[in-house]
Amino acid sequence: MANGNGNGHNGEKTLQQVQGKKYKFLFVSWEALSGDLAWKIQNEGHKVKCCIKDVADEYDGFIEKVSDWKDHVKWADVVIFDDVGFGKEADALRKEGKAVIGGSEYTDRLEDDREFGQAEMKRLGMLTLPSWDFDDYDKALQFIKENPGRYVYKPSGFVPGEWRGLLFAGKEEDGRDLYEILEQNKKIISKKIKQFQLQKFVSGVEVGASAFFNGNKFITPILIAFEHKRLFPGELGPMTGEMGTSMFWCESNKLFGETTGKMEEDLHKSGYVGYIDINCIVNGRGIYPLEFTCRFGYPTINIQQEGVLSEWGEFFYALAHKEDYDLKTKKGFQVGVVCVVPPFPSEDKSEFEIYKDLSILFKKQNTEGVHLGDVKITDGVWRVAGESAYVLIVTGSGSTMEEARKQAYLRIENIMLVNMFYRTDIGATWSEDSDKLQTWGYLY
Repeated sequence: MANGNGNGHNGEKTLQQVQGKKYKFLFVSWEALSGDLAWKIQNEGHKVKCCIKDVADEYDGFIEKVSDWKDHVKWADVVIFDDVGFGKEADALRKEGKAVIGGSEYTDRLEDDREFGQAEMKRLGMLTLPSWDFDDYDKALQFIKENPGRYVYKPSGFVPGEWRGLLFAGKEEDGRDLYEILEQNKKIISKKIKQFQLQKFVSGVEVGASAFFNGNKFITPILIAFEHKRLFPGELGPMTGEMGTSMFWCESNKLFGETTGKMEEDLHKSGYVGYIDINCIVNGRGIYPLEFTCRFGYPTINIQQEGVLSEWGEFFYALAHKEDYDLKTKKGFQVGVVCVVPPFPSEDKSEFEIYKDLSILFKKQNTEGVHLGDVKITDGVWRVAGESAYVLIVTGSGSTMEEARKQAYLRIENIMLVNMFYRTDIGATWSEDSDKLQTWGYLY
């Protein structure tokens, strides 16, 4: 049901014998993504170390950072890889008998290689949208000319981080607008994006169906989430990765069963342990899966902390050891809003120097629902750190989506940070979207 689930599920087996114990967690990251989660687990009384390949002062004062994760593998009870690209290392550690949360070579490819990901969806019987892969912009232009229609341009293969969000969705039925954009910008774009995909456009509600996977099976409840990826309210402006998300936990439904749920056998074969999401477009004609996320979602993992009642350290210990787990979640809805400063989402280092080290203050000394982006603590004061200008994620929950929205935005009002900005419409389309999803029967 669309109102979420308050009691998790009745698992066949739980780790009652380990409840209350404390463990050692080693986080491994390319960039500063999972520090907030590491901090959460540390605050539960567990020991935490983080190895972040590309890091400056992010999380200083919050968590312990180490330079080479391989030196600490024996120390750790659980190793957590928080991003794609570590599949080979994760597979090797699992073969050695290490408890690992993170990707596999198979799941890395699902996310990084759009063509492969779509082929796997089709093989498993998902209703995929037609797509065409290119490494030549002139050939793509010729394709649009010969096959008029609405398409979405998506980078594929290896793409520099700041270019990954360069998506164009055509609005003209004959594709003229997308043709003109590619024609006028191909010399610039082709320098950074060598491989790309044109996917047939379909209108509907964008929604993700996801769950944690313990190496053998999915842990319920599952998560249904609605991402807001563009910079400005109303889905205007550049793609940012994500500016906020609304979500709810529930038992498995048609949306999950016809998408992510179909992955269970292949995830088991690959040895994957962790979180997996398939983002979809749905309408009255069907569910169209778009892409995989085979890792924690950002800011999804921050917002999940608002809705999960179980202890994260205990849950992850069970997950990494391929045990079943009775995951407890709140009833209702959760909302998370990303709070940033200039020059986000661009990477103008000279402008960011204005904001780096500025204080993050609170009118009332209450940080409940406030989650770390690129933040450090100096002499007891939170300050802007790193280089991304991605500063905080603020969450709220409630029995209705509007209550969750209200709590999140009230918490933002308690924050004092110079020129902080954020989207004001996260979760605002729920009333309309939920009516459609209920009518189409996808939430049962």
